[in-house]
Amino acid sequence: MKICHALLAAVLSLNMTAALAQDAHAHAPGHDGRAVLELTPGERAMILEEMRMFLAGVQKMTGAFGKQDMPAVAEAARGMGQKMVHEVPPELRAKLPMEFRQQGFSVHRDFDQIALDADSMKDVSYSLNQLSATLQKCVACHATYQIQTPALNTMH
Repeated sequence: MKICHALLAAVLSLNMTAALAQDAHAHAPGHDGRAVLELTPGERAMILEEMRMFLAGVQKMTGAFGKQDMPAVAEAARGMGQKMVHEVPPELRAKLPMEFRQQGFSVHRDFDQIALDADSMKDVSYSLNQLSATLQKCVACHATYQIQTPALNTMH
């Protein structure tokens, strides 16, 4: 029963994140209190693609948690770890605040740790708690930053 409650909490957390993201679109850029990261359309696409890959990976993890398939949890988590980190062009790196970059690397490291622990401990509750802590970093980042391009800024 604890597993079901923990899984439900993880899924609700994802739904809350999606709702917050939708709500963020209702506000004018820069007026919602978040720092604006102004990027080119290509740079913005690169960052957003990585976020979509995280979301797909978390969905795989939650599906595996529901089946108590810890090898699948580990595989999905490992896919979002350091091996997911791609070479960021220097121009983009220079535009991203240090805190943003540090948070991103921290999230990748967290997923590597979740994978290791899922393989060795095979404890659904423990891994769900790790995932929840990692998702808190995602929520904090989305609450702090928004990504805009010059074209998007002129539309608002």
